[in-house]
Amino acid sequence: MSPLTPATARAAVLDAIARVAPDADTSGLVGDEDLLDELLLDSMDLLNIVVAVHESTGVEIPERDYGKLGTLDEFAAYLTDRSDLTDRPERS
Repeated sequence: MSPLTPATARAAVLDAIARVAPDADTSGLVGDEDLLDELLLDSMDLLNIVVAVHESTGVEIPERDYGKLGTLDEFAAYLTDRSDLTDRPERS
């Protein structure tokens, strides 16, 4: 898997939101606003979004990091950073 760019990471999050909460209007979503509050989602929706993002990108998101995914900008930045780590070969 290639590392995600900020644009592809953002698109992956928006796609996951659309799959999990098809009625959520992401057109006016501000990047630094709380995702759950802005879209009227709950923690179970966030879990399903995380699973959908993992399935589409292959990026593992441990539960301890869910607090780092509060806004669209934070979520995209997290994915971009994690995809860089995921793609690196392991050192012996």
